[in-house]
Parts: sequence; structure tokens; C-alpha cells
Amino acid sequence: MLVATKSLLVLAIYITISKAEITEVDDESCETLQSEIRITKDEYDEIGRLRRTCSGDILVTKCEGFCNSQVQPSVVTTTGFSKECYCCRESYLKERFVILNQCYDVDGIKLIGTEDETMEIKIREPAECKCIKCGDFA
Repeated sequence: MLVATKSLLVLAIYITISKAEITEVDDESCETLQSEIRITKDEYDEIGRLRRTCSGDILVTKCEGFCNSQVQPSVVTTTGFSKECYCCRESYLKERFVILNQCYDVDGIKLIGTEDETMEIKIREPAECKCIKCGDFA
């Protein structure tokens, strides 16, 4: 009587990480912060000639911080690694009006005492920031 033996191949993947390689990551730190930027805007007349240039230093919000991301070995992906990346970015934007109060005519003379001495413009800025999966454009 012939007895056929069956072999079982077991593939085990062991990952060894020394204590020196382990770094603890604090919780995510994605915040909405204030930042001052300089905005300059040109205004043109109906036939395309420069009418005035206005600028101003404006306090706006920005997203800043870090998010937890990870790369780990995977037997089901073609690259051999599974990646989960998160970025600190705006979860939605708000619109608001700001005043540019340094306006100059085409000759570089500051406009004072006229209705053209200031310019109101609309900007969009982050209202809230959070960790969002990289590549998602929600």
C-alpha cells in the first residue's frame, strides 16, 4: 500500500523592531492658527488699464500641525506595504471681506481723501482644520 504524504508549507513573516527604532508619536496636532499675510490687488478700468493698486497686512487663519500616518508590511499589496497617510488641512472654508487700506494710483501716489483710498475684497480661509486622508479632496 502506497501512502502519499502531504506537505504543508507555512510562510511566516517576522518583523523585529529594536527598542531604539520605536518612537512614540503624540496625538495628532492639527490646528487652525492665525497668520499675518500681505495681500496686494490691482484694479483695472473697463478697457483694461490699471486704475489703482491696493495692499494691506491681513490676519488670516491657516492649518498647521501633524497627523499620524503609517506604513506597514502587507502580503496582499503589490508593493509589499500598506500605507495610510493623513495630512493636516482645512475641513471647510469660510468667506469673509477684508479692507486693503494702502491704495496707490498708476503713478504710485497714495490715494487719500477719496472713495478709492480703500478696497474691500473677499477672501476664503480655513474655518476648521483636521487630519484628512492624503489625496482626498472633500
